[in-house]
Formats: sequence, structure tokens, C-alpha cells
Amino acid sequence: MVSVLKDARSNSGGPAGRVDLCALALLSFLYPTLVTAAVWNVDPVRVELSPKQQTAAIIVRNESDQPSSLQIQAVSWSQVDGKDVYTATRELLVSPPIATIAPKTYQVIRVALRRPADPSKELAYRINLQELPLEHATETTGVQVALRIGLPVFVQPLKGDAVPKMAWSVARVSDNQLKVQVRNQGNAHVQISDFSLHAAGAVEALTSESVSSYVLAGQSREWLLKTSPSQTIANGRLRLLAFTDADKVDTELVLDRP
Repeated sequence: MVSVLKDARSNSGGPAGRVDLCALALLSFLYPTLVTAAVWNVDPVRVELSPKQQTAAIIVRNESDQPSSLQIQAVSWSQVDGKDVYTATRELLVSPPIATIAPKTYQVIRVALRRPADPSKELAYRINLQELPLEHATETTGVQVALRIGLPVFVQPLKGDAVPKMAWSVARVSDNQLKVQVRNQGNAHVQISDFSLHAAGAVEALTSESVSSYVLAGQSREWLLKTSPSQTIANGRLRLLAFTDADKVDTELVLDRP
């Protein structure tokens, strides 16, 4: 289950989480009439389907003291050059497409796969939950920020296991910058939460990145990380530590040079 503030946007690159309260406080300072509300609870934040389990349910609970209206839409999810691409689809059915949730109650959203699973590769979709303005809302000089979150949906292949296979590499871009890339050579997604690079035998990281990035099957993603020119890399070798939803990664990389 995850809680999100109604009037702030969540990160669509990953599962939704509680919006940064410091950021909300800053918005409230800049815009004193910012319209605020309580909390939505969404459970689950990721849907897993399979050839044997082609339906699922999502519960959206309105914890606020006023009704909330949602538009629910399913989209197909792919990646091109490390960027997410979403297209309208009829392969995934969501019901209801629009819902108004009374205060302190919940709405069940039904999800159903309308096509066969892929023979050998995981399918990926997202279900977008978009806040709609209420009919009785009055005009205000305040700032209203609509909530929009995207819930990942993954469908297991017909045959075999769906498993990611990560191939990491690191290259020197300049004296103070490294490029880290991961290629997913498996048939299922991987979600990377954070990673760090260490000199051989060192505990302290040379550089690190906190992310929440999905890499779909057959796709890749890269990051540019800053380092100090004074930091040396003995023998051109680095230790990579990464945390993912598949496994913890602890591997040695050889630095590629331009």
C-alpha cells in the first residue's frame, strides 16, 4: 500500500510514493492559497498478471473529507533510447474508467488482460490514475495541482520464467564525469533503486546515484555521474553496488576509455 497527497504529482517513472513534504511546504509558502487535501491510499502499487491469473484488483482509498474523482486509463508501455513511451491500448481493460470516491471510502478498480500473454517475453503496461476537477468546485485564486500516478502492470510470458539479466558498463566521459549504463538482456523488467561505484578495496563510494528507474526487457538506460578529477581508479577497475527488485548487484567493472 502507498499513500499519496492528493494535490501533488507523484513520480511517474516508478511506483508512486508519499510526496515530499518539504516540497509541499515550499509550494504552500510560495502559494498561500494552495488547495490541499488529505491522502489517497493505493494498493497495490504494481500489478502482476500471468497466463493463469489474467485479472487483478486495485483499491484506491480516499482518506480526505471531500469526494475525489478519478479517470482511469490503461496504456501500453515500451522504451526507446532509455525513454518511456506510452500508447493507448485496448489490450488491458480497466473498470470503471471514471469513478468518484466518497470521503473515507474506497473504490475497487478491476484490471483484466484482453490478449494472450507473449510466448517468451514479459508484457508491460501502466494504469494511469488522473484526478478530475469536481463539478461543484468553485473558482479560486489559489493553485490547484492535480494528482497523476502511473501503476506498472507486468504480464508473465506463456512459457518459461520471466527473469531480467543485467549487463553493466562504465566509461570515462571527462576528467570529472563517468557514464554508467545497464543493458537488460533478459525477458523481464528490472527496477533499479540506487547504485554506487567504489575504487578497489574502498568502502566510501567514488560516486553514487539514487534513482527509481525501470529498465524493460531488451532495453537499456544510462546515467552521467560526477567525480572529482583527483580521484584515481587503480588499474581501471571499479566495484559496482546496486539494489534492484530482482537482486542485489555486487560486481567488478573495467573502465572503458573514450
